[in-house]
Amino acid sequence: MKLWRLIAAVLVMALAGGAAVFGVPDLSPKLNEIPTTRPTRGDVDVRVYTIGELGPRRSMMLAAPTAATLLQIIMLATGGTLVKDGDVVIEFDREAEQFNLQQAESELAEADQELVKMQADAKVQAAQDQLNLLHARHDLRRAEIKVSGNEFVGAIEAKKNTLELDEKTRALAQLELDIKTHLAGNKAALAATQEKRAKSQIAADFARKSIESMTVRAPLTGLVVIKENQDAGGNFGFMGMTLPDYRVGDTVQPGRSVAEIVDLTEMEIKTKISETERTSITAGAAANVKVEALPGSPMNGASKGVGSPAQKAFWEPETSRQFNAAFALASPSAALRPGMTARVAVQGPTLKNVIHLPRQVLFEKDGKPVVYVREGKDFTPRPVQVASMTETRVVLRDFPTDVDVALINPETATAGGPGTASASALPGSSR
Repeated sequence: MKLWRLIAAVLVMALAGGAAVFGVPDLSPKLNEIPTTRPTRGDVDVRVYTIGELGPRRSMMLAAPTAATLLQIIMLATGGTLVKDGDVVIEFDREAEQFNLQQAESELAEADQELVKMQADAKVQAAQDQLNLLHARHDLRRAEIKVSGNEFVGAIEAKKNTLELDEKTRALAQLELDIKTHLAGNKAALAATQEKRAKSQIAADFARKSIESMTVRAPLTGLVVIKENQDAGGNFGFMGMTLPDYRVGDTVQPGRSVAEIVDLTEMEIKTKISETERTSITAGAAANVKVEALPGSPMNGASKGVGSPAQKAFWEPETSRQFNAAFALASPSAALRPGMTARVAVQGPTLKNVIHLPRQVLFEKDGKPVVYVREGKDFTPRPVQVASMTETRVVLRDFPTDVDVALINPETATAGGPGTASASALPGSSR
């Protein structure tokens, strides 16, 4: 037994030495072992597959009302509950506004009392002025009568009568000026008090509206979605930070969005379509929709068209352009909720008499789509014009049908790689 073990050990060492001297045999695919295919001319049924997210066609934000200070939530509907138009969704603490209302109403009552007093004082002043004016005119008339009889009295008496007439004339003129001053003063004081009352009235009305605004009602029938508390982290935050939803007791900045009411009667699917598939989807194209949360309930839909280019995050790799697309549901289920994932299969047009290949032949090199065509013993990358792509086929423009096209990337295969096209394949070509 020991002899056999010794012989086996010697053989293993010999094999290892031979591998070190003569090298390990190349097990990567040879060029003649790379699978190929030839283009086909015929009809292709275009069918586009995409994944999207359910969202509302109509929704309304519920924000904290305008106030001078932070607001505190004292009542908040539970997220995910259904509410009707006019139902209370949020209530804020209204104690500060109630204090403002009481103060404004107190100032308003005080202004009303001042107005009543000023109007009464003005009436008394006007009556007194009229009485004084009557006496002054009577005294002036008596002085005039005395002066008219100066020719019958002595010079001294006549002089006294004349001086008295001048005095009574000046007294009447002064009294008339005083009456005008009293009227102007009373009018100005009355206007100032009325202005004070108007300000108090405005403050009271504003406080009442503020108190009413502390109760936020649903503007439509739908689902309650609670928003994230943007102030939960204070002045500190970082990318990817998870914020909690608003809840009872939280303080809210005036004008901050707290909740959203989503109309569930009109749901749509929002997704992204690649640039090569954009022309295959027209407005009104029929679509089959499967919501992952409701696998047993397929639904019918229709394309609403392809819109503007989709925004891409800076960390996403450079790939083919994406465009926003939306699909309307014919008869949305009551169980649908925003944010659910949906798989959409869109029935596109039938391309007649076109040249097509398996989708896996398409690769990207220097930012351009290419296929690898056999030329003798080698494969050469050839740029192509993609007319359309389906889940399994790619349609090319002005491409010959009598060439052999590689099904894997020859450059990766001959370099001793895994022999697949995952690293250099055109984005989406492996679906």
